[in-house]
Formats: sequence, structure tokens, C-alpha cells
Amino acid sequence: MGRKRSLVARLRWPAALLLVLLLAGTYGWWRLIHWTPSREAFPVQGVLVEAGDGPVDFRALRAIGADFAYIEASEGEDSRDPDFVRYFAAARAAGLQVGALHDYDPCITAERQSGNFVTVVARDPDLLPPAIALERTARNCPRRVSDAEVESELMTFLNQVEGHVGKPALLKVSPEFESAYHLGVRLERNLWLTRTYFQPAYAGRPWTLWTANTMLHTEAGSEPLRWVVVQP
Repeated sequence: MGRKRSLVARLRWPAALLLVLLLAGTYGWWRLIHWTPSREAFPVQGVLVEAGDGPVDFRALRAIGADFAYIEASEGEDSRDPDFVRYFAAARAAGLQVGALHDYDPCITAERQSGNFVTVVARDPDLLPPAIALERTARNCPRRVSDAEVESELMTFLNQVEGHVGKPALLKVSPEFESAYHLGVRLERNLWLTRTYFQPAYAGRPWTLWTANTMLHTEAGSEPLRWVVVQP
């Protein structure tokens, strides 16, 4: 009987430890998906709304501290977010500053992509600088696209979009894109980098915008959103 009790006691300790670790992990995950950087460190904060995020309550976002909203407007040569116009109006009505984002495809020529963007986004002096999401590389393009061509077409695209909007663009560069082309240092545009919780440093120079949480859960929407802060 004594041996049996000793065995049960030995089994209880690992089970208790496992329970503690599970509870700690669950609490840590809950904290992470509800975390935003402090206002003392980053006074200006906002949100990025991408296509497919589902319904978004911009008044609720304003209530929880969003000062601005970037909304995905277009992708590639012909894809457009059908909610862009409605979201744009709702964000402005909620008192947020608003900017438009284009998801750039290095497989497609500059003219076709800029034509898509300017069709959706009207020239407006109150718009935030346009944001260009550089997430994908040209490795999976139907035809071979050289690194030099990627850079050349991107510069053409930027010139066309900036000529339409009247403001320099922000480059929202992913680690994969920067690793492939190293354009963050060479292109004289403000950078928007991404890394949850920890400040990013993969572009070789300081960032202007930082997506600090890519999976923020709020009452403003049914899907997680991306929380963004501005370098003070």
C-alpha cells in the first residue's frame, strides 16, 4: 500500500506541473492577443484593415484608442476590396485619419498595378501617405523576373502612385521581401515593418510605422486585426 501511495504521489507532481504550464501558457496567449504598446512610448496608434477581415466597427476602434486606419484598397492589377469605399467613409465618420494600402505583386508590371490603385483611390489632400505592401517576392512568377526588374518596376509604380496622390509612399516591407531584395536601405521612403511584440530591425534603418500585433482581438471585429504604432 505504501508503494502505491508513493507512486501516486510521484505521478501527481508531473500532472500538477503540466497543469501550471498549461494555465501559464493560456494566460500568456490571452495577454498577447490583447496587447498593444504603451501610449507613453507610442502616443499615436492605429489599425490596418485588410481585405477579408470581415465587418469592422470603426467607432469601437476609435473608442479603444485608434487614431488612424489604413485600409487595403487594391491588389495587383485588378483585385479590389469591395468594402474599401464603405470602410473608408465609416473610418472618417468615426474621426479616424485614413490611408489606403496597395498589395504589390512583383510579377505584374507597374502600369497595370498603378492603374488599379488610382481607379480605387481618389486624390485627396487629407489622405495619409499611401502604403505599398511588399510581401511577396518574384520567385513564383510565371516568367522570370530579375531583381533589377523588380526594383525598376517598383520605382515606376511608386512614381505613378505618388504623382496621383501627391505624397511620398510608405513601404510596408516584409522580412521575406527585404531578405530577397534589400531595398529598405536603398529606397528613400519611410518604412513600415512588422513583428509582433518585439520591435523590428530587419530593414537596416529605423522604421516609421510598426505593426506591433498581427493578431489583436478586440470588440471592434470578429476577426483579429493588425495594430500599428507610429515612431514618436
